[in-house]
Amino acid sequence: MSIPLSEYPRPQMVRDSYMCLNGTWDLRFLSDGDDAKTVPIMVPYSPESDFSGVGRTLQAHETMLYSRHVEFPGVDFPKEKLLLHFGAVDYRAIVFIDKQQVFEHIGGYLPFTVEVDKASFDLDVSVQDPCDAEEISRGKQCSEPGGIWYPKTSGIWQTVWMEKVPATYISGLKMIPDLEGFSLRVDLNDGSAVEGEVSIGGRKVPFTTGCSTYIKIDNPHLWSPEDPYLYNFDITVGADSVRSYVGLRTFGTGPDKDGVKRLLLNGKPYFHHGLLDQGYFKGGYYTPKDDQDFIDDITRMKEMGFNTLRKHIKVEPLRWYHHCDRLGMLVWQDMVSGGGKYDGKVVSAPLFVGSFLKDDQYDKFARSDEKARLVWEEETRATIEDLFNCTCIAMWVPFNEAWGQFDSERICNDIRKQDSSRTIDHASGWHDQGIGDFRSLHVYFRPYRYRADKGGRAVILSEFGGFGMKTDPTDKKANSYRNYRSTETLTRAVVRLYDKQIIPAKKKGLAASIYTQVSDVEHEVNGLLTYDRKMFKVDPQAMRAMSERLLED
Repeated sequence: MSIPLSEYPRPQMVRDSYMCLNGTWDLRFLSDGDDAKTVPIMVPYSPESDFSGVGRTLQAHETMLYSRHVEFPGVDFPKEKLLLHFGAVDYRAIVFIDKQQVFEHIGGYLPFTVEVDKASFDLDVSVQDPCDAEEISRGKQCSEPGGIWYPKTSGIWQTVWMEKVPATYISGLKMIPDLEGFSLRVDLNDGSAVEGEVSIGGRKVPFTTGCSTYIKIDNPHLWSPEDPYLYNFDITVGADSVRSYVGLRTFGTGPDKDGVKRLLLNGKPYFHHGLLDQGYFKGGYYTPKDDQDFIDDITRMKEMGFNTLRKHIKVEPLRWYHHCDRLGMLVWQDMVSGGGKYDGKVVSAPLFVGSFLKDDQYDKFARSDEKARLVWEEETRATIEDLFNCTCIAMWVPFNEAWGQFDSERICNDIRKQDSSRTIDHASGWHDQGIGDFRSLHVYFRPYRYRADKGGRAVILSEFGGFGMKTDPTDKKANSYRNYRSTETLTRAVVRLYDKQIIPAKKKGLAASIYTQVSDVEHEVNGLLTYDRKMFKVDPQAMRAMSERLLED
């Protein structure tokens, strides 16, 4: 039996000693009692999903226990160590080795690693996921899904894997590219400063761990969506060695030849022509059936001429960003939203009336819990650290449509201190605080007409469109912002929207546009693809022709 999603999970830090632990595990819902029935589950699919083989929703008050035996051959303790990696487990995970608790992790979207001192052991992972019963980061997950809110994804939903490393090993990399080379920092697990070596393009460059070393590249080949060139290199420190890559590019904002503020790629104006990408898959929810599903989504969007995906309030496995890096797709990365129950007047009224609130009113923005706010800030810092080296990521988006928004000016400044190499959309949609790099708009129910920002920021249309077509005539809950009955009529409507509104706005100064959305999700039928990705709902050639008109200088 093949192991699902068995590709190496961390493409910018690759070792040869890789063992994938995906596949069949045992699962028990402990709330059923000590004699709870053991059922098989296919990891890394959540128990709520069809692909898991379980099809049961973990309730907020319940605990479930994953179990399996692990054998990792050929480890020379104590000269070597074993690292046990979890891509993501939603939400509270406690790891047991031979029934002894060794690690606890809280947060459903980020990786964590456990050092293991034995090569044969019983592995158990206890999981709880309160979802919207607590003020935690949850994105589009909802205990009562419907409309724009989707089913919850509990437990292990990214790859579990192991690797063998020397006692002193490379624990992290940080790369900051520019148009002539890149700065590289290599860190070791024990924090020591020792000499290492980078092999790139036939030459070897020495460095010291814990310090930043600049690696200049002669005749640099710059990265862009049209030419996604990546430099491969090897890093060696003592007995440890990893393979990595980097793309040379810069992001920012600046004036075009007419003085209009635009997005910049490699110092030149570049229009971000993109789509909202929810990252949900039929049968797997947060997790695709295989790695090819990631590739297919990206390549199909590129075939239609899009150059940007806005990853909507979800953090993907690193392989998704790797495919964007190598295939050439810009990414706007949303932080995962959370907080309490959202107030419809706060999160929806601005769509119609256009009035904004100051986001230090925590009760109005469902952010009254101080501890939950601090946890979200730490998760945001960790997300940026985890994804920092991804070539494709052009923008950070901390807040969307007031979903748990708070103190965005301070948050924006904190993100800028952590990463000054990318742009920031501080409040996508509304409740604009007049800061950040952009005036960011969501327009669905009225025609869009470009207006320059009074504060001189670039103007982006960070959501619009949402035109739909129902492919299942029996779906009584199907919803979209405007409905069409055929591929032909839907295609004409989308193309007309761009021709009549977006292309004229771009000529006047619009810097980016993000259409809703890549695919249908659950009862949302406003995708360019069906939920199962089996068909285009629009004519790809017509979309490509529209994209060429939009992107021509």
